[in-house]
Amino acid sequence: MAEAATVRRSRITPEREAELYEAVLDLLREVGYDALTMDAVAARTKSSKATLYRQWGGKPQLVVKAIRATKPGGDFSDADTGTLRGDLHAHMEHTDDCQLEQNAALMRGLAMAVHHNPDLLREFREQLIEPEMAEFRRVLQRAVDRGEIREDCPALDYVVHMMIGAFVTRGLIEDQPPTQAFLLSYIDAVVLPAFGAPLS
Repeated sequence: MAEAATVRRSRITPEREAELYEAVLDLLREVGYDALTMDAVAARTKSSKATLYRQWGGKPQLVVKAIRATKPGGDFSDADTGTLRGDLHAHMEHTDDCQLEQNAALMRGLAMAVHHNPDLLREFREQLIEPEMAEFRRVLQRAVDRGEIREDCPALDYVVHMMIGAFVTRGLIEDQPPTQAFLLSYIDAVVLPAFGAPLS
């Protein structure tokens, strides 16, 4: 049975998978998480609902996998520029303004849903938040090892909070998307000073 399930799952090509993920994200931006249905995804992608459930298990898994698939550049902690500022700037430069605006729209579509859907919250934490935190920890540990940040710096536990906060609140406070220029300036004005890290 396990072998048969693997064969069935492997029939979806990477190109087809990318099409499905794009359709899911489009629907999420259009209607939000709660109104998004597997029926709507099946209709939009001309696939069977049974295939979607067999491949992904359910709506939370499908939505989070679709978001994860759009994350640019793989593990950003692999790129070591030699400074914390360089590493954080390199991370932001992997995403252009159009992608940032689309990602902000996705976050708005998920903001309330994660608090009312335990399965979605679990998938979101396991597949997005925890891997992102692990990447930031590796980048920050390199900075500690280089002597850029004190090992006991209290801001070390809050880098993801700071970055997500800047990303989400730009639209709320200024009614503007979180552009690359904004996030780069935020890193220099807020994140690096919080760590006591050099700006050059």
